[in-house]
Amino acid sequence: MRSRLLLVVLVLVGLLAAGLGVPLAWTAAQRAQEEVFTDRLTDTISFASTAQRPLIEAPAGSSALTTFTDEITRYDDVYGVAVLVFDRTGRTLTASRPADRLPALGDYATERTAVALAGRRSSTYPLLMPWDARPLVLAEPVLVDGEVVGAVATVSPTDALRAEAVRTWSLIAGAAVFALLAGTLVALPLTAWVLRPVRRLDEAMGRVGTAVVAGGPPGPPSRRSGPPELRSLAGSFDRMTETVREALAAQRAFVADASHQLRNPLTALRLRLSNLDGHVDPAAADDHLAAMEEAERLSRVLDGLLALARAERAVEDPGDAEDTDLDVVIAERVDNWRPLAEHSGIELRRSGPHGLHALIGEPALESVLDVLLDNALKYTPAGRRVRVATLRTADRIGVSVVDGGPGLAPEDRARATDRFWRAPGQTNVEGSGLGLAIAVRTAAAAGGSLQLGAAPGGGLRVTLWLRPGAAQ
Repeated sequence: MRSRLLLVVLVLVGLLAAGLGVPLAWTAAQRAQEEVFTDRLTDTISFASTAQRPLIEAPAGSSALTTFTDEITRYDDVYGVAVLVFDRTGRTLTASRPADRLPALGDYATERTAVALAGRRSSTYPLLMPWDARPLVLAEPVLVDGEVVGAVATVSPTDALRAEAVRTWSLIAGAAVFALLAGTLVALPLTAWVLRPVRRLDEAMGRVGTAVVAGGPPGPPSRRSGPPELRSLAGSFDRMTETVREALAAQRAFVADASHQLRNPLTALRLRLSNLDGHVDPAAADDHLAAMEEAERLSRVLDGLLALARAERAVEDPGDAEDTDLDVVIAERVDNWRPLAEHSGIELRRSGPHGLHALIGEPALESVLDVLLDNALKYTPAGRRVRVATLRTADRIGVSVVDGGPGLAPEDRARATDRFWRAPGQTNVEGSGLGLAIAVRTAAAAGGSLQLGAAPGGGLRVTLWLRPGAAQ
């Protein structure tokens, strides 16, 4: 957006420079040519007046004609302007130069001479462009008692005139370029000032969106700078952020309170259903068993919702993260899950560097590992392997769990951490769809993140990234 705004400013400056520079260049060239035209016209008229006697006393060789020729020759030597005298038939009577040194007269010069022999004065000359090398030709009739007896033409080179036009136009073009550069220097801070609130709002949008959805605080209010309209927009954004945060906080509080309040009646319902065991009519035994299973599933969902509420409260008030030895927690959780893995015919293996510490509480790390191992063992078929590995980069410590299951498509991995989301085709697998949502928020509470990706050879790789501990 900044480049587009800068382009608009430069286009406006360019149009202004062109609107002022082109007329100025045109006027300067026209004024310079008019000065030369007026000067040459005065000389031509003077020569036309002086040429009356030589034309009357023609033929050539008369003393008056010789004197006039000497005069125009000296004029040509001083000013470099050729002078030609024509009789009434258009024949050249005399000239300031020999014939072989006279400039070539084009059709336009011939036309002007014909106009002069017709008794009309020279008209205003059209503007000569710098690339037009034609000479400036003026022709005036020589009149005796109102009768045209000949014409005098002056042929002026235009090199100096065109050079002056080039200098003037170059100066104006340089001023236009300078104006564009100055406009750029002025527009850069101006566009930055105008767009700075937009950029901050964009950054705040991403930060606030992630924080609010994860349950964290939205952060400090936006800085009020820039044009008044954008400052007002920043204030509206802050109010909207606070409203959304309060709504989500109320929603989470409702979920936590409802889950907690439902536990007691649900526990009583399970007890009553358990007490009916052996007292149910055989025809209703299947319904009794299904009711027990549904009560058990509802209990797991409530446990998940309570765990999610606790994780989100931890994001809102993270406190100081503990320095935890990963080897101890990973070894304990792998040992606890190994009997289930062996029972299912799955190999559970631990790999990676040892002696790593990360900033996360032991209960939180145990909770995340339990979710990841539970999912991995659920979706890995017998005869395959589940790997738990530790990772280390320049600024992060990681724990990854790689299963041997079918994996997830990229679009499914983007939704896998949503609440109650289940993989397509896996709805028959036991679970509430809250495990990864809880793990993500638990990781966020410790200042970490959870990353889902495809594993080499198939399967799903879930990596918990954490901040290094003080012992690293």
